[in-house]
Amino acid sequence: MQKWRCTVCGYVYDPEQGEGDIQPGTPFEALPDDWVCPVCGAPKEMFEKE
Repeated sequence: MQKWRCTVCGYVYDPEQGEGDIQPGTPFEALPDDWVCPVCGAPKEMFEKE
């Protein structure tokens, strides 16, 4: 699964790990539109494929 990096703070979303309420195995594209970086609060649009 593709990892995504926040271009603001460098946080990496790893779909195999999940995050908070997000279950492991959830691809980045399946995250809610209002999901934000758990570190800096940046919106999904600020992430790029790693």
